[in-house]
Amino acid sequence: MALDPETFNQLLETVDRYVKERLVPHEKEVSEKNQIPPELVLEMKELGLFGISIPEKFGGMGLTNEEEVRLIMTFSQTSPAFRILWGGNVGIGSQGIVLDGTDAQKQHYLPKLASGEYISSFALTETEAGSDAASVKTIAEREDGSYVLNGRKRFITNAQNADIITVMARTGDDISAFIVEKGVPGLSFGKPEKKMGLEGTHICDVVFEDYRVPAENLIGGQEGLGFKTAMKVLDRGRMSVAAGCVGVAERLIEECVAYSLERQQFGKPIAEFQLIQAMLADSQTEAYAAKTMVLDAARKKDAGEDIIMEAACCKMFASEMVGRVADRAVQIFGGAGYVADYPIERFYRDVRVYRIYEGTTQIQQLIIARQMLKDKN
Repeated sequence: MALDPETFNQLLETVDRYVKERLVPHEKEVSEKNQIPPELVLEMKELGLFGISIPEKFGGMGLTNEEEVRLIMTFSQTSPAFRILWGGNVGIGSQGIVLDGTDAQKQHYLPKLASGEYISSFALTETEAGSDAASVKTIAEREDGSYVLNGRKRFITNAQNADIITVMARTGDDISAFIVEKGVPGLSFGKPEKKMGLEGTHICDVVFEDYRVPAENLIGGQEGLGFKTAMKVLDRGRMSVAAGCVGVAERLIEECVAYSLERQQFGKPIAEFQLIQAMLADSQTEAYAAKTMVLDAARKKDAGEDIIMEAACCKMFASEMVGRVADRAVQIFGGAGYVADYPIERFYRDVRVYRIYEGTTQIQQLIIARQMLKDKN
């Protein structure tokens, strides 16, 4: 463990209190204004949340995989928009540098990411590349100590707010990863997309037109590492998404229990009706199963095991699970679950994206099956 048990438990208690006292009261405001208040952003930076997975020598907490998912589960019992704000710095936006970056890249970027001075994003998806990551068409051509990037990325989270973006681009027949900085000619953004949910987060296209990135910003200093880097980064990202799903499910279950004890029908609380109890029990069982899976996979990763299949299992099960829990929550709340006065309607929309993020459910099925078959050959 990176922290001794007492210190880590104190951290979890601090995060839990912060979520309940500061973030939950702002959920409706964030949804209505489609923006997280700047003072909350600053508070999350001061709590160190932007650097939980970045090594201590670069200013982060350097949490283990198990500690990270436990913290994310605790933090995620509020609107997902809050976690997505710093999720890139913890996961896909920073981990390419942490795992495969050169010493110079780590020294320059990781302290800024850990403090939250820099916000990071990750640009893989294109019109014909996303689930099929190997079909990236954005091109990077070497020219006079630089690479010239041309192409268009789609649906990139936090892109317009990001100070740096990890970009996957084709260098000849291979895919390489680059650290792209904002404020350089040749980089532009499409209009922010109007989404089904996740108000407070923003996605847009990222457009490269003869954008010059210095050769020293090639992650790892070597061409052709990008696809392997992306796959390693996505493994950790899938664990983070699965942990987030568990946290949201636990919040929904808490809301359902409280409402079912309060709501009266036929002269008694609806919690006394067995069909309501069945939905509560199903939700609790599935959330517990997902939590157990995520913790088991995280511990295996900390022990040095390859968890390609386990990460895919966690992401697939947890994202499908939270969708079912949200659906039951709407049913338990009845008409109140369908209107915006209660948080259930918002969570129902928000969690739908989890079955798409970091690889769709169907892609996870393919990964799991391939690993099963590979292990038998």
